[in-house]
Amino acid sequence: MQKIIILSFILVSTFTNAQAYKGKGDVKFQVGGNFQDGANGISVSTDFGIGENISYGFVASYLLKTTDTKFLDRVDLKARFNANIGNVLKMSDKVDIYPGLDVGLRNFGAHLGARYFFTDGFGVYSEAGFPIAKYDTNPTSDYYNLNNQFVFTIGASFNL
Repeated sequence: MQKIIILSFILVSTFTNAQAYKGKGDVKFQVGGNFQDGANGISVSTDFGIGENISYGFVASYLLKTTDTKFLDRVDLKARFNANIGNVLKMSDKVDIYPGLDVGLRNFGAHLGARYFFTDGFGVYSEAGFPIAKYDTNPTSDYYNLNNQFVFTIGASFNL
């Protein structure tokens, strides 16, 4: 897996001239892998620009490599709100930094992410998220914490 990620970064490193966040009407689609304690998984997210520095979106994640877990224990869906502050911080047009809040099936949380675009349509992203408030304080499932903990995600970002 590490070889595939390294090869992907080498292949796309030759692209230039991108803009990370364009504001209202901007749409981002991201696919990545998430890493956390007890399970790793895949994540798909999308963000829709509604203002110069504001976007909203959705995230779906599915955990892999867990044993004896039901589908509902592996999946999580979230709605999110981002403040896209790359231009506020006077960063390159290729970079977008976005702190935000999310509300999902399992918790209310926060995230901090960064995108770097090699071209107008393709880039990479990294994001860290954590729960602020868990919905169930007395869980009955042994797998309750799989989707209720710090998570780190990396992947590809596409500007649609």
